[in-house]
Amino acid sequence: MMNLAKVYARARVGIDAPSVAVEVHLSNGLPSMSIVGLPETAVKESRDRVRSAIINSGFEFPARRIVVNLAPAELPKEGGRFDLAIAMALLVASKQIPDTFTDQLEVLGELALNGDVRPIQGVLPASMAATAAGKSMAVPAANANEACLPEAAEIIPVANLLVLCHHVAGTQLIGFATRDAATQITYDPATDLTQVRGQTVPKKALEVAAAGQHNLLYFGPPGTGKTLLARCLPSILPALTETQQLETMAIHSIAGYGRLINQQRPFRAPHHTASGVALVGGGSNPRPGEISLAHHGVLFLDELPEFSRQVLDVLREPLEQGEIVISRAARQVTFPAQFQLIAAMNPTPGGYAPNDPRSGHYTKQHMQKYLARLSGPFLDRIDLQVEVNAIEPELLARGPQGESSADVRLRVANAYQRQMARQGKANAQLSPNDIERHCRLSSADEAVLHKAMTTLGLSARSYHRVLKVSRTVADLEGATAILTPHLLSALGYRQMDKWLQ
Repeated sequence: MMNLAKVYARARVGIDAPSVAVEVHLSNGLPSMSIVGLPETAVKESRDRVRSAIINSGFEFPARRIVVNLAPAELPKEGGRFDLAIAMALLVASKQIPDTFTDQLEVLGELALNGDVRPIQGVLPASMAATAAGKSMAVPAANANEACLPEAAEIIPVANLLVLCHHVAGTQLIGFATRDAATQITYDPATDLTQVRGQTVPKKALEVAAAGQHNLLYFGPPGTGKTLLARCLPSILPALTETQQLETMAIHSIAGYGRLINQQRPFRAPHHTASGVALVGGGSNPRPGEISLAHHGVLFLDELPEFSRQVLDVLREPLEQGEIVISRAARQVTFPAQFQLIAAMNPTPGGYAPNDPRSGHYTKQHMQKYLARLSGPFLDRIDLQVEVNAIEPELLARGPQGESSADVRLRVANAYQRQMARQGKANAQLSPNDIERHCRLSSADEAVLHKAMTTLGLSARSYHRVLKVSRTVADLEGATAILTPHLLSALGYRQMDKWLQ
């Protein structure tokens, strides 16, 4: 007597969730259970979890020769996410539950020894893939809230193995999980722009960066508000679209962070001791790094020159491509990394510029050596480089508050919508062909820009970035064409170049 059953699950490869067929074959012979199909240790150990869970749920564990195949065989399998599917396939193969569900339902979940279903990482990408394939998915009850985020997803929350068996047998059906009502985005009052006194130019630069999703570097002495300005950026960024929310939450799901709070844009601020792998991702089983966790959000690098130069240079390709490709001998994984870089730094290790009385023994040579920790190609990828100077004590104590983040966010959203209507992407993402089409200058302004390139020694990449920033400044003012004031504003945000002369 031979018995065969097949139940479908989902693996985890980067942010993808390829389908896996869990095949179970029962045959005569000495009782044993083997799992094939490139399983890692945690998957091999599932045979003990599955055996105990089946017995403790009131079913009979087959005293047969059992072979479990996880297909396709060349796809690496990890974790306990296949436990529930293996148990269901065993029960189908041994005729203890019907097989009528196997083509319409995919199953994910780790089993406890008493049959309870424990939560797993990476449920959202699996749910998105199952929904696209037109299938329902049974997931741990603790993951149901996350799994039902995709529109039209049919998610069955499962508390334990016995409950799912009653559901597929039709004796006690489980209702589909429902999405939580959308919550209004709330911002921390401590990161509102009203907390920043003075600093008109740095605040305007922050608005331009938010509107066009440009990279921004603040430099200046300590205590001038560089970090506070950077932390205010998420409060003025346009809201995430539904697609962007799912992409961002999918990355956080596979990293084990679950849902984002109120669907806010992510803000990541790694310490300057972070390694290159911590920033871009990696490991023998590749995991997303900080740049992917900041996808559609902000990556803030404080004390920028304190980061290793080699670490900073690994950001160069992701800043251009919007993704990171991690290659290993067995496979290649691509993680999205379309993030906005915000950085802050002091001009010297002592914190102050050489012309400042507080700079001590630090000279211009010390400053240039300090700035040399940042490679030219890396700085080339930062669109706005703005100096933040100290403000007068009177202004700090009794100066006007200035605009709130809500007021600025409205202008930023309007400018962003103009970009979406015109080119379908933010200005920072324009290609050279897009720049030719949407960032044209008058002949007089072209002469101004060419002279600035020669004077400041700008590269071709910087030339394009000045044009993109000019386009954003024009969008903030509602202008259809880039005018001379817009170009001059963009050139005015290249303040680092004078320090590098």
